[in-house]
Amino acid sequence: MRTDIIKDSEFKQWLVDLKSRIRQSQLRAAVKVNSELLRLYWDLGKDIVIRQMDTVWGSGFYKQVHKELKSEFPDMHGFSKSNLYNMKKFYLFYTQENTDFQQLAGKLDDTNFQQAVGNLGNTDNKSVADRTLYDEEFKSNILFSIPWGHHIEIFTKCKSIHEALFYVQKTIKNGWSRAMLMNFMDADLYHAQGKSINNFDKLLPDVQSDLAKETLKDPYNFDFLTLTENYKEKELEDALVDNITKFLLELGQGFAFVGRQYPIKVGSKERSIDLLFYHLELRCYVVIELKVKEFEPEHTGKLGYYIVAVDEQLKKDIDNPTIGLLICKTKDNIEAQYSLKSSSQPIGISEYSFSKLLPENFKSSLPSIEEIEKELNNEDE
Repeated sequence: MRTDIIKDSEFKQWLVDLKSRIRQSQLRAAVKVNSELLRLYWDLGKDIVIRQMDTVWGSGFYKQVHKELKSEFPDMHGFSKSNLYNMKKFYLFYTQENTDFQQLAGKLDDTNFQQAVGNLGNTDNKSVADRTLYDEEFKSNILFSIPWGHHIEIFTKCKSIHEALFYVQKTIKNGWSRAMLMNFMDADLYHAQGKSINNFDKLLPDVQSDLAKETLKDPYNFDFLTLTENYKEKELEDALVDNITKFLLELGQGFAFVGRQYPIKVGSKERSIDLLFYHLELRCYVVIELKVKEFEPEHTGKLGYYIVAVDEQLKKDIDNPTIGLLICKTKDNIEAQYSLKSSSQPIGISEYSFSKLLPENFKSSLPSIEEIEKELNNEDE
């Protein structure tokens, strides 16, 4: 028997593979446990709705169920009065009437769920009892792949099933924690994402075009910044770079910061790109130009110039075509569309907003360190 097994490279590799398989198994087990628990919550919510239990037995129903389950399963959490009521809301929300289920099905990736939603869409004027006809199909979809805490945030804040499933899918795809989910919901990612005016359909391959459109937002919310009135582009740029972590969070998943005032030499002149990023999922460079005033048509010309320069000097064969993003204070949508029709480079145009503007004389109205120290010394005396 060999005694140096710990040094054997084949053994080491086998251990690495084994540990990887164990982790994957743990993950699958965790997902399965979560899935089974959510299906239990769904069934409980269905019972309460279909049998109208809280109506038949009154407001004391939730308290009594909590008491009985707590007594029977003392180590099991999740059956508080408020959580039982959330189970009812969970079931009601995803089986609500008057929803365009057919349109919803076309937007989802899960085949089983598309089929289930399609069946629901064929039902007119659903009574409460009709919900049970599609219950098993409904329970076989992505709905049961995220934690319960995420669900509570989603079904209590979203206005439609379509919006809710947008956040469910984003959570699964990006592995969002509950805090991350709440941040993106507060920023209203559902309504902002993919809304920028762009010419991607015309200039990019279909797959990259769809993903690029989904990636860009309009508007971008810069409420994490505090600037004085009449700020300049450099000040906005400074503030964004100083808050680069929050800026990346607002840009969305996949953006990697490359540089600010990135030098690019064309001919004998060296110019500077405001902000340069690389998008890990799009597999391309993203050139961002900031404008603190209203959009002007010539802005797209300058941005297109930078896109060509990046494609010629930085882009590798494995990279997709560079795209540009112009973020301006305001824009006329028709004017922006006209400008993009004349551009030969893929560009998206979005606005930005924030509410924390300080008066120009704000700094001068603040006491200096010396004045504060003098006042404190006077109080001590």
